Amino acid sequence: MQQEVPKLKKDDNLLSSNEKKSKKRKIIFLVTMLIVLAIISFVVFKFYKSRSSSLVMQAPSSEKFVSESKSFPFEEMTIPYLKARDYTSSLEKLVQNSSNGSYTSYLTSYDSDGLKVNGLLTIPSGKTPDGGWPAIVFVHGYIPPSTYRTVSNYTAYVDYLAKNGFVVFKIDLRGHDKSEGVAGGGYYSGDYIIDTLNARAALMNADFVNAKKIGLWGHSMAGNVVSRALAARADIPAIVIWAGAVYTYSDFSQFRISDNSYRPPSDQSLARKKRDELFEMYGAFDPKSEFWKLVPMTNYLSDIKGAIQLNHAVDDDVVSIDYSRNFNKILDSTQIKHELNEYSGGGHNINNSFFNTAMQNTVRFFKDNL
Repeated sequence: MQQEVPKLKKDDNLLSSNEKKSKKRKIIFLVTMLIVLAIISFVVFKFYKSRSSSLVMQAPSSEKFVSESKSFPFEEMTIPYLKARDYTSSLEKLVQNSSNGSYTSYLTSYDSDGLKVNGLLTIPSGKTPDGGWPAIVFVHGYIPPSTYRTVSNYTAYVDYLAKNGFVVFKIDLRGHDKSEGVAGGGYYSGDYIIDTLNARAALMNADFVNAKKIGLWGHSMAGNVVSRALAARADIPAIVIWAGAVYTYSDFSQFRISDNSYRPPSDQSLARKKRDELFEMYGAFDPKSEFWKLVPMTNYLSDIKGAIQLNHAVDDDVVSIDYSRNFNKILDSTQIKHELNEYSGGGHNINNSFFNTAMQNTVRFFKDNL
């Protein structure tokens, strides 16, 4: 008689198969978890390694920090901060200073972040055109703040522009002459850019100015100021720079500046203390530093819609013409309208017989682009 195979044997085979599948799933799960843990460990390691970098310290790791409004030390000197903030101001009372057949000049002021900043304003003679006059915010270069004077510095420059049908607002950057505040310097602070863009806002609110036709003019140190202002407000239609310096910040180390008139702030001054704190926190400029990447305007050229004119004398013994040549080469690789005008003489101020030629180029450029 044939013996019946017990059913238990079949169940044992099923159990054995299920156990094998379960073990296989456990192995896959464990391997997956090990891979995930390895990835997390790598990310954490890289993060803390980055945090320990001597140059980055508390600086943002990307512009995402800025867009999320997370504050960090010296944020105010970065282009993302300058782009994100508002600029609102208006001209205060106009006090007549002088008048001729071409224009009338006035002493006035405006508010820049709670500071009273003064300036010399010229308004062309005759009927205001429909839409208002084209205008220029005129930003002076480095002059020792204690010796700078509103009505005596850059008079020939202002006069030439004013006689050609522009409202010209030559501002006294904070800390200069009777403008309130501390003269913090143009390269390692956002103060002068803020003063420049608040001056532009004040002109935009003036009924005799065409708000869509306001350009910027800057000399020497102000080359950095007005170019960074353009990066912050990419719709400014035109800027003109004479003998400008410091665009990439790497160029500062490469070409330096030889200005015998420079008077460094005292060791106890607020400007010196802030600059020392900046370098202590982030180190000297390093193009690989996540903080310093946020400062040069040349890292923010893609949004710029305005035109840029550079003017520089070959014999400039204060600011090397290589600053302008280097900047011009960078602009050559963009869609930004630009030009470089070189002069065989004239020095740092492009004066003597070269002054009129440089001014003619300036007026032409503003008329073409404002």
